[in-house]
Amino acid sequence: MLLHQRALTPRSIPVPLMVLAPLVALALLAGCTQTPQSNPLPAATTDVPPRSLSSVTVDAEASTETIVTGLEAPWSMVRLESGSTLISERDTRLVKELTADGELREVGVIGDAAPNGEGGLLGLATLDGTTLYAYLTTATDNRILRFDLTGAAGSYTLGASTEILTDVQKSRVHNGGRIAFGPDGMLYATVGDASEPELAQDPNSLNGKILRMTPDGAVPADNPFPDSLVYSLGHRNPQGLAWDADGQLWASEFGQDTWDELNIITAGANYGWPTVEGGSDDDRFTQPATQWATDDASPSGLTYVQGTFFMAGLGGERLWEIYPIDTSSPEESFVDTFGRIRDVTPGPDGSLWMLTNNTDGRGDPREGDDRIVQVELAPIP
Repeated sequence: MLLHQRALTPRSIPVPLMVLAPLVALALLAGCTQTPQSNPLPAATTDVPPRSLSSVTVDAEASTETIVTGLEAPWSMVRLESGSTLISERDTRLVKELTADGELREVGVIGDAAPNGEGGLLGLATLDGTTLYAYLTTATDNRILRFDLTGAAGSYTLGASTEILTDVQKSRVHNGGRIAFGPDGMLYATVGDASEPELAQDPNSLNGKILRMTPDGAVPADNPFPDSLVYSLGHRNPQGLAWDADGQLWASEFGQDTWDELNIITAGANYGWPTVEGGSDDDRFTQPATQWATDDASPSGLTYVQGTFFMAGLGGERLWEIYPIDTSSPEESFVDTFGRIRDVTPGPDGSLWMLTNNTDGRGDPREGDDRIVQVELAPIP
């Protein structure tokens, strides 16, 4: 299902207090090209310390633990209440199950996926542990499929597929691919610009956007643009989605040559690509919460654990932690330790799981790669 409309005219939507810049109408999209800002974003003005007692950080005194090895170009992982974890492999097209006792087995193959470049079997999401959603690149498009998840822990299988979203333009690179259910029960998806930057500002394209849909793929009545799945626009290649304790959506995004971004996502907001990359003084566009040089991040997966965002760094080969109450001082861990990190998710007992991505043709595989690594977290003193 591909939904078009002639123009994106936002509905009237209240703006959360934490948004860094006001929403603007799409009618103001046309404008001049601007060179990306070369200076760091200013520190947020706040009366509270950058960290709070409710936040957690990587425990510097705790050792890491390898949970599983031998994965092939893994892209996404979702943990189930049953104790199992489902993992997508981009190039094998396999969904694998990691059981609570450490067994790794095949759940099924997504035969419609056609791996090519950055495309293939990408993001996974689950709804109530009974259905599995998959974002994939086929021979003709990017799409989202839903599968019945049958069986139980240790014996999951995939049932018949249902098309949720189809006909999204694909490319060898910049396919986006992250999907997640929000606290509102809606399905969110990140879609890249498919190597055509102008699509990010095109109201008739779903590329370069973050989408919001019902579990069946329909347009929610309260979406910001009538009859459109578009939730926000002006994105290059977003690949991380996570919500904070207040239910506010954040997203991590690949920049081009200058700035990678972490954005606070607001309904109807425009994040500027390709007119701007990173922060700018152009008030038509929403400013990033924070930004990094592209060599330091190249961010993919994003998760929120007890007051702290953790962001996976691919090209940066490190883990970033960001504190929502002051995003000006992100901290890095495991620089060049595990190589490329594709995804992160809350682990058991308050820990963090990291999914490496060194076998995708761009990394330097270590023995046993790719793997899931468990990281112990500790309260901030």
